[in-house]
Amino acid sequence: PSPFDMGTLRMRAIAVTTLLMTLAPLAVQADDWSQWRGNNRDGVWRETGVIDRFPSSQIELKWSVPISGGYSGPTVADGRVYVTDREIEPEQIERVHCFDTETGDKIWSHQYACIYRDVGYQAGPRAAVLVHAGRAFSLGTMGHLICFDAAKGDGVWKRDLHTDYRIRMPNWGISAAPLMVDDTIIVQIGGDNESCVVALDGATGKERWTALADDACYSAPIVIQQAGKRVVVVWTGERVTGLDPTTGKLYWAYDFKWEKWPIGIADPVAYRDLLLVSESHKGTLLLKCRPDMAVEKVWNWRRDNVNDGPAMHCLMSTPYI
Repeated sequence: PSPFDMGTLRMRAIAVTTLLMTLAPLAVQADDWSQWRGNNRDGVWRETGVIDRFPSSQIELKWSVPISGGYSGPTVADGRVYVTDREIEPEQIERVHCFDTETGDKIWSHQYACIYRDVGYQAGPRAAVLVHAGRAFSLGTMGHLICFDAAKGDGVWKRDLHTDYRIRMPNWGISAAPLMVDDTIIVQIGGDNESCVVALDGATGKERWTALADDACYSAPIVIQQAGKRVVVVWTGERVTGLDPTTGKLYWAYDFKWEKWPIGIADPVAYRDLLLVSESHKGTLLLKCRPDMAVEKVWNWRRDNVNDGPAMHCLMSTPYI
């Protein structure tokens, strides 16, 4: 699921959820998928007893439910599936849904008014719902951040980040999935006054820190270990940065400014002491994370330095090392 789609396809059933729930009973121990790209945010499904091949050429449909348009991927936690969508008639609204993983029965649903302004590809929300410590967090295209009781759907707190931080809206809306570090929720939104990145208390929604004056990108932040410290890696429209998750302090930055427009979509990928980012205009950049809390370029592979031949880069999909 990408921040925007090149076509006009509208999602009418949770096909991905149906596939996931069909395969899960075949495993010995089910593994949740509680946030964007899985529990560890690395695209790895750590099931045990995964089958080697399907028993037949057709996977049995377990259940499906009709929903409206959207680009967000479903998340799964504690026997519940979460997904978002958008309706435009009789008014423009965004919705957050919660379904039972076994039956597809709706457990709860929440909607709120949301008029899309200055956003391309308007089928619906982009960011996947994040589930943590009994709470579910949804981030809408225009910057509505809502914390729910994950089981009941009761609202715990909400923030209109567009209003609170005067977001300089990216072309395709707020897309980077929220990141939870301990009890702090971190979002990349592109707000004014050094609030490209905002950290809030997960229990109350109160601001803990803000950082960077950069334009926002669509790439979701990740956490890495560097020199014995946790570092939040945020790829903005201007650069790749490493932040202290407790204070927002900038540990390091590597300039990687957009050329035509900010288009970084794929997540940063960490492997040992290496960090890789990739986008379609500037190509693929590999950084080395040094023990002195700095980074250095290993290489930047792009079309104009490979004799105009094929260049390795990603438009939407996150690479895997």
